[in-house]
Amino acid sequence: MLKRKTIGALMGLGAVAALAGAYSYAQSGSSRAPRLDTATIDRGRVISKVTASGSLSATVTVQVGSQVSGRVQDIRVDYNSTVHKGDLLAKIDPQLFEAADAQAKANFAAAQGNLTKSQVQTVESDQQYRRAQELFDQQLIATADLDTARTTAEAARAQVVASKGAVEQARAALHQAEVNLAYTDIFSPTDGVVISRNVDVGQTVAASLQAPTLFVIAADLRKMQVDTSVAEADIGRLRDGMDASFTVDAYPGQTFRGTVRQVRNAPQTVQNVVTYDAVIDVDNAALKLKPGMTANVMLVAAERDDVLRVPNAALRFRPSEDVAAALGITAPTPAPRERRGGREEASSRRRVFALDASGKLRAVPVTIGVSDGRLTEVADGALAAGDRVVVDASMPGATTTAANALPGVPRRVF
Repeated sequence: MLKRKTIGALMGLGAVAALAGAYSYAQSGSSRAPRLDTATIDRGRVISKVTASGSLSATVTVQVGSQVSGRVQDIRVDYNSTVHKGDLLAKIDPQLFEAADAQAKANFAAAQGNLTKSQVQTVESDQQYRRAQELFDQQLIATADLDTARTTAEAARAQVVASKGAVEQARAALHQAEVNLAYTDIFSPTDGVVISRNVDVGQTVAASLQAPTLFVIAADLRKMQVDTSVAEADIGRLRDGMDASFTVDAYPGQTFRGTVRQVRNAPQTVQNVVTYDAVIDVDNAALKLKPGMTANVMLVAAERDDVLRVPNAALRFRPSEDVAAALGITAPTPAPRERRGGREEASSRRRVFALDASGKLRAVPVTIGVSDGRLTEVADGALAAGDRVVVDASMPGATTTAANALPGVPRRVF
Protein backbone atom coordinates (compact mmCIF):
# COMPACT_ATOMS: atom_id res chain seq x y z
CA MET A 1 0.00 0.00 0.00
CA LEU A 2 2.82 2.34 0.93
CA LYS A 3 4.58 1.50 -2.30
CA ARG A 4 1.54 2.53 -4.35
CA LYS A 5 1.34 5.88 -2.52
CA THR A 6 5.02 6.55 -3.18
CA ILE A 7 4.64 5.78 -6.89
CA GLY A 8 1.57 8.08 -7.09
CA ALA A 9 3.46 10.91 -5.41
CA LEU A 10 6.36 10.57 -7.82
CA MET A 11 4.04 10.59 -10.81
CA GLY A 12 2.40 13.76 -9.51
CA LEU A 13 5.75 15.45 -9.13
CA GLY A 14 6.69 14.43 -12.67
CA ALA A 15 3.50 15.92 -14.07
CA VAL A 16 4.15 19.19 -12.24
CA ALA A 17 7.72 19.26 -13.58
CA ALA A 18 6.46 18.59 -17.11
CA LEU A 19 3.93 21.40 -16.89
CA ALA A 20 6.61 23.76 -15.52
CA GLY A 21 8.96 22.80 -18.33
CA ALA A 22 6.28 23.34 -20.94
CA TYR A 23 5.43 26.71 -19.48
CA SER A 24 9.09 27.65 -19.33
CA TYR A 25 9.55 26.58 -22.97
CA ALA A 26 6.54 28.56 -24.03
CA GLN A 27 7.78 31.58 -22.16
CA SER A 28 11.26 31.27 -23.66
CA GLY A 29 9.79 30.89 -27.13
CA SER A 30 7.67 34.00 -26.80
CA SER A 31 10.64 35.98 -25.40
CA ARG A 32 12.58 35.40 -28.65
CA ALA A 33 10.53 38.10 -30.42
CA PRO A 34 12.93 40.98 -31.35
CA ARG A 35 12.74 44.36 -29.72
CA LEU A 36 12.08 47.14 -32.29
CA ASP A 37 12.79 50.84 -31.78
CA THR A 38 10.77 53.02 -34.14
CA ALA A 39 10.47 56.70 -35.06
CA THR A 40 7.65 58.56 -36.78
CA ILE A 41 8.11 60.23 -40.15
CA ASP A 42 6.97 63.86 -40.32
CA ARG A 43 7.07 66.86 -42.61
CA GLY A 44 9.16 69.93 -42.01
CA ARG A 45 12.27 71.86 -42.92
CA VAL A 46 15.68 70.36 -43.69
CA ILE A 47 18.77 72.55 -43.86
CA SER A 48 22.12 71.17 -44.99
CA LYS A 49 24.86 73.12 -43.27
CA VAL A 50 28.63 73.38 -43.54
CA THR A 51 30.40 74.48 -40.39
CA ALA A 52 33.93 75.83 -40.18
CA SER A 53 36.10 78.10 -38.12
CA GLY A 54 38.09 81.09 -39.26
CA SER A 55 39.54 84.45 -38.31
CA LEU A 56 38.55 88.01 -39.11
CA SER A 57 40.80 90.43 -40.91
CA ALA A 58 40.54 93.69 -42.78
CA THR A 59 39.75 93.35 -46.47
CA VAL A 60 42.86 95.39 -47.37
CA THR A 61 45.84 95.36 -45.01
CA VAL A 62 49.06 97.23 -45.84
CA GLN A 63 52.39 96.55 -44.14
CA VAL A 64 54.53 99.69 -43.95
CA GLY A 65 58.26 99.09 -43.73
CA SER A 66 61.56 100.95 -43.92
CA GLN A 67 63.71 100.98 -47.05
CA VAL A 68 66.80 102.13 -45.14
CA SER A 69 68.52 101.13 -41.93
CA GLY A 70 68.96 103.45 -39.02
CA ARG A 71 67.72 104.64 -35.66
CA VAL A 72 64.08 105.65 -35.30
CA GLN A 73 64.14 109.37 -34.49
CA ASP A 74 60.44 110.15 -34.31
CA ILE A 75 57.06 108.37 -34.41
CA ARG A 76 53.96 110.37 -35.28
CA VAL A 77 51.21 107.72 -34.94
CA ASP A 78 50.12 105.04 -32.51
CA TYR A 79 47.68 102.15 -32.35
CA ASN A 80 44.20 102.99 -33.71
CA SER A 81 45.45 106.25 -35.26
CA THR A 82 43.50 107.32 -38.33
CA VAL A 83 45.88 108.21 -41.16
CA HIS A 84 45.57 109.50 -44.71
CA LYS A 85 47.69 108.77 -47.72
CA GLY A 86 50.90 110.81 -47.55
CA ASP A 87 50.82 111.42 -43.78
CA LEU A 88 54.20 111.19 -42.03
CA LEU A 89 54.24 108.09 -39.81
CA ALA A 90 57.83 107.98 -38.57
CA LYS A 91 61.30 109.33 -39.26
CA ILE A 92 64.69 107.61 -39.36
CA ASP A 93 67.66 109.62 -38.09
CA PRO A 94 68.85 111.32 -41.33
CA GLN A 95 72.38 112.43 -40.28
CA LEU A 96 74.27 109.66 -42.06
CA PHE A 97 72.12 110.02 -45.15
CA GLU A 98 72.54 113.80 -45.19
CA ALA A 99 76.30 113.30 -45.05
CA ALA A 100 76.13 110.76 -47.88
CA ASP A 101 74.02 113.20 -49.89
CA ALA A 102 76.52 116.02 -49.33
CA GLN A 103 79.39 113.77 -50.39
CA ALA A 104 77.50 112.69 -53.50
CA LYS A 105 76.87 116.33 -54.39
CA ALA A 106 80.59 117.08 -53.98
CA ASN A 107 81.54 114.12 -56.15
CA PHE A 108 79.09 115.27 -58.79
CA ALA A 109 80.55 118.77 -58.76
CA ALA A 110 84.07 117.36 -59.05
CA ALA A 111 83.04 115.18 -61.97
CA GLN A 112 81.54 118.17 -63.73
CA GLY A 113 84.78 120.10 -63.14
CA ASN A 114 86.84 117.28 -64.61
CA LEU A 115 84.55 117.23 -67.61
CA THR A 116 85.04 120.95 -68.17
CA LYS A 117 88.79 120.55 -67.82
CA SER A 118 88.80 117.71 -70.34
CA GLN A 119 86.79 119.75 -72.79
CA VAL A 120 89.24 122.68 -72.50
CA GLN A 121 92.19 120.34 -73.00
CA THR A 122 90.49 118.92 -76.07
CA VAL A 123 90.14 122.37 -77.62
CA GLU A 124 93.82 123.12 -76.93
CA SER A 125 95.03 119.79 -78.33
CA ASP A 126 92.93 120.26 -81.48
CA GLN A 127 94.50 123.68 -82.04
CA GLN A 128 97.98 122.24 -81.56
CA TYR A 129 97.23 119.49 -84.02
CA ARG A 130 96.02 121.99 -86.65
CA ARG A 131 99.19 124.09 -86.23
CA ALA A 132 101.33 120.97 -86.47
CA GLN A 133 99.56 120.01 -89.66
CA GLU A 134 100.26 123.44 -91.19
CA LEU A 135 103.92 123.25 -90.21
CA PHE A 136 104.17 119.73 -91.59
CA ASP A 137 102.67 120.88 -94.88
CA GLN A 138 105.43 123.53 -95.03
CA GLN A 139 107.95 120.81 -94.19
CA LEU A 140 108.99 122.67 -91.06
CA ILE A 141 108.45 119.75 -88.58
CA ALA A 142 109.05 116.04 -88.75
CA THR A 143 106.40 113.42 -89.22
CA ALA A 144 106.90 112.20 -85.64
CA ASP A 145 105.91 115.63 -84.29
CA LEU A 146 102.73 115.58 -86.36
CA ASP A 147 101.87 112.09 -85.08
CA THR A 148 102.41 113.19 -81.50
CA ALA A 149 100.04 116.14 -81.94
CA ARG A 150 97.40 113.90 -83.51
CA THR A 151 97.65 111.34 -80.70
CA THR A 152 97.40 114.05 -78.05
CA ALA A 153 94.20 115.41 -79.64
CA GLU A 154 92.59 111.99 -79.86
CA ALA A 155 93.48 111.24 -76.21
CA ALA A 156 91.92 114.53 -75.16
CA ARG A 157 88.70 113.69 -76.95
CA ALA A 158 88.66 110.26 -75.28
CA GLN A 159 89.18 111.92 -71.92
CA VAL A 160 86.07 114.04 -72.55
CA VAL A 161 84.03 110.88 -73.09
CA ALA A 162 85.41 109.36 -69.88
CA SER A 163 84.66 112.55 -67.98
CA LYS A 164 81.10 112.52 -69.22
CA GLY A 165 80.75 108.95 -67.96
CA ALA A 166 82.13 109.97 -64.59
CA VAL A 167 79.58 112.79 -64.44
CA GLU A 168 76.74 110.34 -65.11
CA GLN A 169 78.04 108.01 -62.39
CA ALA A 170 78.24 110.88 -59.94
CA ARG A 171 74.72 111.97 -60.92
CA ALA A 172 73.38 108.44 -60.30
CA ALA A 173 75.15 108.26 -56.93
CA LEU A 174 73.70 111.64 -56.02
CA HIS A 175 70.22 110.48 -56.99
CA GLN A 176 70.62 107.35 -54.85
CA ALA A 177 71.77 109.43 -51.90
CA GLU A 178 68.78 111.74 -52.32
CA VAL A 179 66.39 108.79 -52.52
CA ASN A 180 67.88 107.20 -49.40
CA LEU A 181 67.60 110.52 -47.60
CA ALA A 182 63.95 110.79 -48.65
CA TYR A 183 63.33 107.24 -47.36
CA THR A 184 64.14 108.42 -43.84
CA ASP A 185 60.65 109.93 -43.85
CA ILE A 186 58.11 107.09 -43.74
CA PHE A 187 54.73 108.07 -45.17
CA SER A 188 51.38 106.30 -45.18
CA PRO A 189 50.68 104.64 -48.56
CA THR A 190 46.90 104.59 -48.02
CA ASP A 191 44.02 105.87 -45.95
CA GLY A 192 43.15 103.71 -42.99
CA VAL A 193 43.70 102.87 -39.32
CA VAL A 194 46.95 101.78 -37.72
CA ILE A 195 46.30 98.37 -36.21
CA SER A 196 49.90 97.49 -35.36
CA ARG A 197 53.04 99.44 -34.38
CA ASN A 198 56.23 97.40 -34.12
CA VAL A 199 58.88 100.06 -33.29
CA ASP A 200 59.66 102.67 -30.64
CA VAL A 201 61.72 105.83 -30.68
CA GLY A 202 65.42 105.01 -30.40
CA GLN A 203 65.07 101.53 -31.85
CA THR A 204 67.42 100.62 -34.69
CA VAL A 205 65.92 98.99 -37.76
CA ALA A 206 67.99 96.96 -40.23
CA ALA A 207 66.87 96.81 -43.83
CA SER A 208 69.90 95.02 -45.24
CA LEU A 209 68.12 91.73 -45.99
CA GLN A 210 64.44 92.70 -46.12
CA ALA A 211 62.33 95.70 -45.25
CA PRO A 212 61.28 95.46 -41.59
CA THR A 213 57.57 96.01 -40.92
CA LEU A 214 57.06 99.09 -38.76
CA PHE A 215 53.29 99.56 -39.02
CA VAL A 216 50.27 97.63 -40.26
CA ILE A 217 47.45 99.75 -41.66
CA ALA A 218 43.92 98.45 -42.26
CA ALA A 219 42.47 100.33 -45.20
CA ASP A 220 38.84 100.22 -44.00
CA LEU A 221 37.65 98.37 -40.91
CA ARG A 222 34.03 98.85 -41.98
CA LYS A 223 34.61 96.15 -44.58
CA MET A 224 36.11 92.94 -43.25
CA GLN A 225 36.52 89.33 -44.27
CA VAL A 226 36.59 85.93 -42.63
CA ASP A 227 39.16 83.41 -43.82
CA THR A 228 37.71 79.99 -43.00
CA SER A 229 39.25 76.52 -43.07
CA VAL A 230 36.73 74.23 -44.80
CA ALA A 231 37.39 70.48 -44.87
CA GLU A 232 37.90 68.93 -48.29
CA ALA A 233 34.83 66.72 -47.76
CA ASP A 234 32.62 69.84 -47.62
CA ILE A 235 34.35 72.14 -50.10
CA GLY A 236 32.36 70.75 -53.05
CA ARG A 237 29.14 72.03 -51.48
CA LEU A 238 30.33 75.64 -51.40
CA ARG A 239 29.94 78.21 -54.14
CA ASP A 240 30.55 81.92 -54.60
CA GLY A 241 27.72 84.12 -53.40
CA MET A 242 26.45 81.75 -50.70
CA ASP A 243 24.97 83.29 -47.58
CA ALA A 244 26.93 82.72 -44.41
CA SER A 245 26.46 83.47 -40.74
CA PHE A 246 28.91 83.36 -37.88
CA THR A 247 29.37 84.12 -34.22
CA VAL A 248 32.30 85.46 -32.23
CA ASP A 249 33.10 84.97 -28.57
CA ALA A 250 33.09 88.72 -27.96
CA TYR A 251 29.33 88.94 -28.63
CA PRO A 252 27.67 85.72 -27.41
CA GLY A 253 24.20 85.21 -28.76
CA GLN A 254 24.65 87.66 -31.64
CA THR A 255 24.82 86.36 -35.20
CA PHE A 256 26.64 88.23 -37.97
CA ARG A 257 25.93 87.83 -41.68
CA GLY A 258 28.21 87.61 -44.67
CA THR A 259 28.59 86.36 -48.24
CA VAL A 260 31.12 83.94 -49.70
CA ARG A 261 33.30 85.96 -52.06
CA GLN A 262 35.80 83.32 -53.10
CA VAL A 263 36.69 79.68 -52.54
CA ARG A 264 40.45 79.58 -52.98
CA ASN A 265 42.05 76.62 -54.70
CA ALA A 266 45.23 76.62 -52.61
CA PRO A 267 45.11 73.64 -50.20
CA GLN A 268 46.36 73.84 -46.66
CA THR A 269 47.54 70.56 -45.11
CA VAL A 270 47.93 70.30 -41.34
CA GLN A 271 48.59 66.86 -39.84
CA ASN A 272 47.37 65.16 -43.03
CA VAL A 273 44.08 67.12 -42.92
CA VAL A 274 43.41 69.09 -46.12
CA THR A 275 41.38 72.29 -45.88
CA TYR A 276 40.58 75.16 -48.22
CA ASP A 277 40.09 78.85 -47.55
CA ALA A 278 36.60 80.19 -48.18
CA VAL A 279 36.70 84.00 -47.98
CA ILE A 280 33.54 85.61 -46.59
CA ASP A 281 32.86 89.34 -46.96
CA VAL A 282 31.38 90.97 -43.86
CA ASP A 283 29.82 94.39 -43.34
CA ASN A 284 31.26 95.94 -40.18
CA ALA A 285 29.56 99.34 -40.25
CA ALA A 286 29.11 99.26 -36.46
CA LEU A 287 32.85 98.52 -36.01
CA LYS A 288 32.06 95.77 -33.52
CA LEU A 289 34.27 93.19 -35.20
CA LYS A 290 38.02 93.46 -34.82
CA PRO A 291 40.89 91.86 -36.74
CA GLY A 292 41.99 88.51 -35.37
CA MET A 293 38.67 87.51 -33.81
CA THR A 294 37.79 83.81 -34.12
CA ALA A 295 34.60 83.22 -36.08
CA ASN A 296 32.46 80.07 -35.90
CA VAL A 297 30.95 79.98 -39.38
CA MET A 298 27.82 78.24 -40.64
CA LEU A 299 27.04 78.13 -44.36
CA VAL A 300 23.72 76.93 -45.78
CA ALA A 301 24.55 74.51 -48.61
CA ALA A 302 20.92 73.51 -49.31
CA GLU A 303 17.49 74.11 -47.81
CA ARG A 304 14.11 72.38 -48.24
CA ASP A 305 10.77 73.44 -46.74
CA ASP A 306 7.78 71.23 -45.96
CA VAL A 307 9.38 67.97 -47.08
CA LEU A 308 9.01 64.43 -45.79
CA ARG A 309 11.74 63.77 -43.23
CA VAL A 310 13.15 60.45 -42.10
CA PRO A 311 15.67 60.01 -39.26
CA ASN A 312 19.15 59.13 -40.45
CA ALA A 313 19.15 56.22 -38.03
CA ALA A 314 16.36 54.63 -40.07
CA LEU A 315 18.49 54.93 -43.21
CA ARG A 316 21.43 53.30 -41.47
CA PHE A 317 19.39 50.48 -39.93
CA ARG A 318 20.05 47.00 -41.29
CA PRO A 319 18.60 44.04 -39.31
CA SER A 320 21.08 41.43 -38.23
CA GLU A 321 20.70 37.84 -39.34
CA ASP A 322 19.08 36.68 -36.10
CA VAL A 323 16.63 39.62 -36.10
CA ALA A 324 15.79 39.01 -39.75
CA ALA A 325 15.22 35.31 -39.06
CA ALA A 326 12.96 36.07 -36.10
CA LEU A 327 10.93 38.51 -38.23
CA GLY A 328 10.80 36.15 -41.17
CA ILE A 329 12.54 38.49 -43.61
CA THR A 330 15.75 38.29 -45.61
CA ALA A 331 18.74 40.24 -44.32
CA PRO A 332 19.31 43.08 -46.84
CA THR A 333 22.53 43.79 -48.67
CA PRO A 334 24.42 47.07 -48.14
CA ALA A 335 23.18 50.22 -49.91
CA PRO A 336 24.14 50.33 -53.59
CA ARG A 337 26.97 52.56 -54.76
CA GLU A 338 27.33 54.51 -57.98
CA ARG A 339 30.51 55.23 -59.89
CA ARG A 340 31.09 58.90 -60.65
CA GLY A 341 34.24 60.62 -61.82
CA GLY A 342 36.32 57.47 -61.54
CA ARG A 343 35.34 56.74 -57.93
CA GLU A 344 32.48 55.15 -56.10
CA GLU A 345 29.94 57.24 -54.21
CA ALA A 346 26.99 56.30 -52.06
CA SER A 347 23.80 56.21 -54.12
CA SER A 348 20.80 58.38 -53.27
CA ARG A 349 18.65 55.21 -53.37
CA ARG A 350 18.20 53.73 -49.91
CA ARG A 351 15.88 51.39 -48.08
CA VAL A 352 14.06 51.79 -44.78
CA PHE A 353 11.97 49.34 -42.80
CA ALA A 354 8.47 50.53 -41.99
CA LEU A 355 5.64 49.03 -39.92
CA ASP A 356 2.24 48.78 -41.57
CA ALA A 357 -1.11 49.07 -39.77
CA SER A 358 -1.01 45.41 -38.76
CA GLY A 359 2.47 45.77 -37.28
CA LYS A 360 4.15 43.82 -40.06
CA LEU A 361 7.63 44.92 -41.11
CA ARG A 362 8.19 45.84 -44.78
CA ALA A 363 11.21 47.15 -46.69
CA VAL A 364 10.51 50.42 -48.52
CA PRO A 365 12.93 51.73 -51.19
CA VAL A 366 13.36 55.50 -51.00
CA THR A 367 15.31 58.22 -52.78
CA ILE A 368 16.91 60.66 -50.37
CA GLY A 369 17.71 64.34 -50.79
CA VAL A 370 19.10 67.00 -48.48
CA SER A 371 20.29 65.99 -45.00
CA ASP A 372 21.12 68.06 -41.93
CA GLY A 373 22.98 65.21 -40.22
CA ARG A 374 19.98 64.15 -38.12
CA LEU A 375 17.04 64.15 -40.54
CA THR A 376 17.05 63.50 -44.29
CA GLU A 377 14.60 64.53 -46.99
CA VAL A 378 12.66 61.69 -48.64
CA ALA A 379 12.54 62.80 -52.28
CA ASP A 380 10.69 59.70 -53.50
CA GLY A 381 9.29 56.56 -51.91
CA ALA A 382 6.11 54.86 -50.65
CA LEU A 383 6.14 56.65 -47.30
CA ALA A 384 3.85 59.24 -45.76
CA ALA A 385 3.84 61.46 -42.70
CA GLY A 386 2.92 59.44 -39.63
CA ASP A 387 4.47 56.18 -40.83
CA ARG A 388 6.66 54.40 -38.34
CA VAL A 389 10.13 53.30 -39.39
CA VAL A 390 12.59 51.11 -37.52
CA VAL A 391 15.73 52.81 -36.25
CA ASP A 392 17.11 49.88 -34.23
CA ALA A 393 16.32 46.26 -33.40
CA SER A 394 17.79 43.73 -31.02
CA MET A 395 17.07 40.31 -29.67
CA PRO A 396 16.19 39.92 -25.96
CA GLY A 397 19.33 40.10 -23.87
CA ALA A 398 21.31 41.80 -26.65
CA THR A 399 22.69 45.29 -26.33
CA THR A 400 21.08 48.04 -28.43
CA THR A 401 23.27 49.08 -31.32
CA ALA A 402 24.98 52.29 -30.30
CA ALA A 403 25.47 53.41 -33.90
CA ASN A 404 21.72 53.57 -34.45
CA ALA A 405 20.97 55.43 -31.24
CA LEU A 406 20.43 59.08 -32.16
CA PRO A 407 19.47 61.69 -29.57
CA GLY A 408 16.56 63.93 -30.32
CA VAL A 409 14.67 61.47 -32.58
CA PRO A 410 11.23 60.53 -31.22
CA ARG A 411 10.92 56.76 -31.06
CA ARG A 412 8.61 54.05 -29.84
CA VAL A 413 9.51 50.63 -28.51
CA PHE A 414 7.22 47.61 -28.86
